[in-house]
Amino acid sequence: MQNTVHFILQGKGGIGKTLVSTILAQWIAGKDEAPLRCYDTDQENATFSRYKAMEVKHVPVMTDSRNIDPKRFDALMIDILEEDGNCVVDNGANTFSPLMGYLIENDCFSLLEESGRKVYIHTIVGGGDTLHDTAMGFVSTAKSTNVPLVLWENEHFGLLQSASGKQFTESQTYADNAARVKGRVVLTQRNADTFGADIKKMNTARLTANEVKESDKFNVMEKQRIKVVFRDLFEQLDKVQW
Repeated sequence: MQNTVHFILQGKGGIGKTLVSTILAQWIAGKDEAPLRCYDTDQENATFSRYKAMEVKHVPVMTDSRNIDPKRFDALMIDILEEDGNCVVDNGANTFSPLMGYLIENDCFSLLEESGRKVYIHTIVGGGDTLHDTAMGFVSTAKSTNVPLVLWENEHFGLLQSASGKQFTESQTYADNAARVKGRVVLTQRNADTFGADIKKMNTARLTANEVKESDKFNVMEKQRIKVVFRDLFEQLDKVQW
């Protein structure tokens, strides 16, 4: 895992983009000794930048009049291109369209690849009531770029299946774009009273899994459940065709 750039892109808010960013960043950090650079372009809820252990850089693209200035994304691209290493870019719903438009208009994906970087887009599809909107976001992202995709299936909103019971990955919507998908990671819905509560406690404190391991604010069983969750996620990430 060297010289990769990972964009977490999904237009729907509250679907787990920052969660995916933190998981991905922690996995990458264990795969390469080179410094990992993380960026947060969310202008309203810059949650990723609050994880101190990851030293996330916030990218201010909103003007004083609260408009998104696409040219301010230049600073992000310049920073990524200045030195080698792996990069994770968390993007909020409020900057999804401006950032995607900027990346496409300026042919940034090609620029990154020409500079020796391998680019991936991580897109999240949620279950339950979020399925339709996030599935359409997956299609939109797939059709507007040629970048390899990593699909994250978020079951915390419900199972990813239609009213007829067909799984999202069995749908024509997915089949039409499946060749672009280099791997799938399932955010499994576990017991909300145990696993769910522990992950929420961890995320609220803005801690990494390694920090939880060393913390005296988590008991042995809370640490064990978080270990189980991250072991599962890291094993899934290991199977992606990077």
